[in-house]
Amino acid sequence: MLRKEDSEARAIQKERIQDLMDENERLMRVLSSLKVKLKEVQNVYDQTIKSVKMLNFGTDNLDSILNSRQNGSSKYGFRFDTSTRGVKITAEVKFVPALVKETTDPSCKKLSTDTVQIHVDAWYFDSGCSRHMTGNRSFFTELEECALGHATFGDGAKGKIIAKGNIDKSNLPFLNEVRYVDGLKANLISISQLCDQGYSVNFNNTGYVVTNKNNQVFMSGRREANNCYNWSSNGSNICHLTKIDQTWLWHRKLGHISLRSLDKVIRNEAVVGIPSLDINGKFFCGNCQVGKQTKTSHRRLKECYTISVLELLHLNLMGPMQTESLGGKKYVLVVVDDYSKFTWVRFLKEKFDTVKLCISLCLNLQREKGQKIIRIRSDHGKEFDNEDLNNLCQTEGIHHEFAAPITPQQNGVVERKNRMLQEMARVMIHAKNFPLNFWAEVVNTACHIHKRVTTRFGTTITLYELWKGRKPNVKYFHIFGSTCYILADREYHRKWDVKSNQGIFLSYSQNSRAYRVFNIKSGTVMEKINVVVNDFESNVNQFNFEDDETYVTPDVTFTPLDEMPKGDLQPNSAKANSNITDEVINNETVVFPSAHVKKNHPSSSIIGDLSAGITTRRKEKVDYMKMIADLCYESAIEPISVENALKDEY
Repeated sequence: MLRKEDSEARAIQKERIQDLMDENERLMRVLSSLKVKLKEVQNVYDQTIKSVKMLNFGTDNLDSILNSRQNGSSKYGFRFDTSTRGVKITAEVKFVPALVKETTDPSCKKLSTDTVQIHVDAWYFDSGCSRHMTGNRSFFTELEECALGHATFGDGAKGKIIAKGNIDKSNLPFLNEVRYVDGLKANLISISQLCDQGYSVNFNNTGYVVTNKNNQVFMSGRREANNCYNWSSNGSNICHLTKIDQTWLWHRKLGHISLRSLDKVIRNEAVVGIPSLDINGKFFCGNCQVGKQTKTSHRRLKECYTISVLELLHLNLMGPMQTESLGGKKYVLVVVDDYSKFTWVRFLKEKFDTVKLCISLCLNLQREKGQKIIRIRSDHGKEFDNEDLNNLCQTEGIHHEFAAPITPQQNGVVERKNRMLQEMARVMIHAKNFPLNFWAEVVNTACHIHKRVTTRFGTTITLYELWKGRKPNVKYFHIFGSTCYILADREYHRKWDVKSNQGIFLSYSQNSRAYRVFNIKSGTVMEKINVVVNDFESNVNQFNFEDDETYVTPDVTFTPLDEMPKGDLQPNSAKANSNITDEVINNETVVFPSAHVKKNHPSSSIIGDLSAGITTRRKEKVDYMKMIADLCYESAIEPISVENALKDEY
């Protein structure tokens, strides 16, 4: 029973809800119709207000017209009552003939009712226009879009101001800050804006003249037959030089002087005869670009924009060097990580070896850090912009960025690193008076030192720590070119033989806990752990290779050094103690001949032709035929006396 009552109540509620929804829809339709009617009424109201305003304007104009018809010597005329002396407006207008002058009197002003025909290229002077305006977009050289509201026309209509700009085209007046108004048919020159810009506008019954502060004519023209003062592109009107044109004229007169220098001369009154010029005006001089154009400046980055290692690698090739290294290398491949500024150097003979080294290095770095290289940046040299490197980038998902042609500033990180390595190596090699063919060893040593003692800009952390995650240990460092003593552990020694050979310290081994030293006795570059370096020698130029006798070095191969193994080299300060990093190199031994060659012989001591090459002594070839012939005529016995010898039949 309850369920039946509940179902009936629900049915009644549904009916009420449906009725309310129908009523709501009806009211919404009524509301929409009322909104439409309100909009119509609003339009009628606006039209009425507009008509009332026009009626008020017309009444004021009618009063001025009626008052202008009164004769000063008589009180008879429109709106005058003869019953009183004073002027009194009656309820009913009584028309009485008035005494007026002939229409031929030049002092009589008429209200022109002629229809003015608007020309597209004509510009009309308007004292009631607040700004220069036009509706022709093609007049502008450049436009700046802006929201400046609307412009109201004489009939009450409005036009939207879309933009503003300057007009400086030929056959057009030179005007600044001109408004571009949508729907405007006429071109208007604002007299008030000309006055605000410092010009004076003078009108008379024949024409007009616009002058600047220096009384120079800016614009002039004639009064037209329709009593309008306008500027048009015909020959009867003249648009004179603006300040921008005068600036351009004096710029050429003064030998294409820069605007900054010209402004300084005018501001300080350094010379006499230059008028006031608009130095801030915009103009372009192509001749100045031909003769004065310079490269675009590049702003210096004050912070690092990468957030992790291997996000960006900078690559560059340094060389060719004027002197080959000990291994015949001429180029250095320099790679810099943008985040840590950690640096690697690789040495190569020819440019085409760059691709192989780049690919090998990129794969090694990715394996070492366990992450991918995101970007690399280089110049457009063929050693970097080639198919093999492009294939690597596509396979590994690396984005290859290129600096613009002849713009090393865009790869300035590695360019600056090149300069640092060269300067550091130059000081080290000349401080010890080393031959230039040791430059590869010196550059490698400079790079090894630099990344362990240099902190990144804006931080107190070394480049090594940013890359490796631990502080570097430099206890094993020694002075390049110092005297060292190498234990001769591979030679057989007798009781009183010397145990070590004298050498020269060069660098640090990259794949073992050892030093790279030059053995003077054997003339070879070797890697040894049992080395004692004398860092306190007094004569820094002890090894003078520029004497009369020089070591003759063959064209040997030299593998570049880039990173160091770790571990302690020596247990005390006399011997190197260090943690040399785990960096990889292929090492080869450089062999020098122990012979010495004299040079600069005086010409008087040279036997034979001076233009002939150097000849050395050699063993004389044995002539066996001559030897046998000589033996045939020798005596078989040794004579005792002269007589016996003469009697010998042989």
